[in-house]
Amino acid sequence: MTTTEAPLLAASALHVTFPGRRGAPPARAVDGVELTVGRGEIVALVGESGCGKTTLARALLGLVAPTAGTVAFDGSPLGRHARALKAYRRRAQLVLQDPSGSLNPRHTVYDAVAEGLRIHGFPGDERELVARALSRAGLRPPERFFLRYPHELSGGQRQRVVIAGALVLDPELIVADEPVASLDASVRGEILALLLRLRDELGLSALVVTHDLGLAWNIADRVAVMYLGRIVETGPVEDVLTHPQHPYTQALLSVLPESPGDPVVLSGELPDPSRVPGGCRFHARCQVLASGEADRAGVADHCRTQDLPVLAGGTAARVACHWAAAVGAGA
Repeated sequence: MTTTEAPLLAASALHVTFPGRRGAPPARAVDGVELTVGRGEIVALVGESGCGKTTLARALLGLVAPTAGTVAFDGSPLGRHARALKAYRRRAQLVLQDPSGSLNPRHTVYDAVAEGLRIHGFPGDERELVARALSRAGLRPPERFFLRYPHELSGGQRQRVVIAGALVLDPELIVADEPVASLDASVRGEILALLLRLRDELGLSALVVTHDLGLAWNIADRVAVMYLGRIVETGPVEDVLTHPQHPYTQALLSVLPESPGDPVVLSGELPDPSRVPGGCRFHARCQVLASGEADRAGVADHCRTQDLPVLAGGTAARVACHWAAAVGAGA
C-alpha cells in the first residue's frame, strides 16, 4: 500500500464496551483503537487472551456494534442496517479458529462451501464456483471432496474447507481469528503458506488475529500489538519484532524459542477491562518499571499516573510507552 492510497479497512477511535456484571463498571473491551489494513496487505493483531483482539476483529466485521468510533471499508463508513451489513460481509469474510466448530457435521464439503453463495444469491455456476474455491484453498482435485463430511477430513483439510467457504464469494478482505492455533506444526506452515499465496495471487488483504508473534513474523507485513483494549505498539513487522520498543512486546518476544535472552515472566494477570488502571495500563505488570529502569529514566511516576495517547493508525512504527519515549529521546 502506498502512503497516498486509502486503506481498504480503517477503524477510527473505536470503542466497544459491555455492561458490567452485578453493578460493576462497563468492561472496556476495545478502548480507543486506530487501525488500518491496506489493499493486498497482511496485518497481524497480536496479544494475549483477554486483551480484546477478538472483540476488535468482530467489530471490524460488523458482528459487534461499536459503542463509539467508526469502521470504514473502501473509503465508506460501515452501515449498520441489515442490507449494508450483508453487502459488506460478501466483501469481508471471517475465518474462525476451530474448523471443527465452524463446519456443520451434517453438511457435506460441497454444501459447506456453497452456503455463502446461496445466502448472497451469488451469480454464476454454483458447482464451478465451489470447485474453484476448493482448488484455491489447496483441495485438489476439488470434486474428490464434494461429498465428504467434516469427520472424514484431517484438521488441515477442515481448515482449508473453512477458507474455501470464505474464498467462494471472492472477498477483498479475510479476518482470520487464530487460523492455525488448533493445528499441528507441519499443517500450520501449509495454511500460512496458503494465506500468503492467496495474497500474492488474488491481491487478498488479511487481518490475522493471533497470540503468536512467531506466526506474525512468518506471515505479516505489519503488526499491531494489543494490550487491555488498546494498540500499544505497531509498525512494519521487521521493525517491531527485531527492535521492539514496548516492554509488553519485548515480553511476548522473549518466550519464543529463538529469543536470545531469558524469558520475561510477567507478574500477575491481565487486569479486568472494567477496571483499567490509571497511567500506563501495563504498569502493574511492567518488567521495566519493576526493575527500576523506568525510575532511572525519570518516568516511573508518569508510568503510574499519566495515561498515554491512542496510537494513530497507518503504516509507521509507533509505540505508547513513557519509558520507550524517554529512552528514544535520549538516544
